[in-house]
Amino acid sequence: MIAGTLQAQSMQERLIVGLDVPTVKEAEQAVRELDGVVSFYKIGYQLAFAGGLDFAKELASGGTKVFLDMKLLDIDHTVAKGVENIVKMGVTMLTIHAYPKAMAAAVEAARGSDLCLLAVSVLTSMDEQDMIDVGYEYDPHTLVLRRSEQALHAGMGGIVCSAAEAEAVRRIVGPDMAVVTPGIRPAGSDHGDQKRVVTPGQAIRNGSSHLVVGRPIVAAANKREAAEAILDEMRSA
Repeated sequence: MIAGTLQAQSMQERLIVGLDVPTVKEAEQAVRELDGVVSFYKIGYQLAFAGGLDFAKELASGGTKVFLDMKLLDIDHTVAKGVENIVKMGVTMLTIHAYPKAMAAAVEAARGSDLCLLAVSVLTSMDEQDMIDVGYEYDPHTLVLRRSEQALHAGMGGIVCSAAEAEAVRRIVGPDMAVVTPGIRPAGSDHGDQKRVVTPGQAIRNGSSHLVVGRPIVAAANKREAAEAILDEMRSA
């Protein structure tokens, strides 16, 4: 799951479909529709709190890769104990907010496992005004780079950032960390609540190791066609 192995990975392995749906039944239907096209799925808050954690374990036990997007942040002990149990689920990726102490606790808890810990830098729904409103002294780009340096120092497996920042992040973290980019929108699609968005092809060119795509696929009338179109753009980048 690290960027240094990208030459051995197909684009299919680098596309993560966000199962941002309200029920496990709908998630199961999406997975069935995407069978043979997609092999990696993200499960976040919406589905996790509707039985999605058991569904994540089911997918993982069957050999499907799962990105558990929990964005953990708490006192060190609580983060560590959470990570220890998540390791047992067999998922591939897990997000931690990029606070140095939380990252250090998570890295220690996951040591010896295959779990790739991802540091959430700045949410792709946030722009500079949003940063000001919550009291940060940095603009999004500057904070992403600062947190990337901290994640590298902590021993994290990768960074979550906007693909607009992927090239700069890659220069900091080198070739051996994952750079996972949500906020991916095909040209002409609705941005929704995302602000720092990039097309699939540009994300690959910028150095993203994995692209997270939710609504443009799961909300499409034909999910397979939508996923295949994104994969085609990734391959042609």
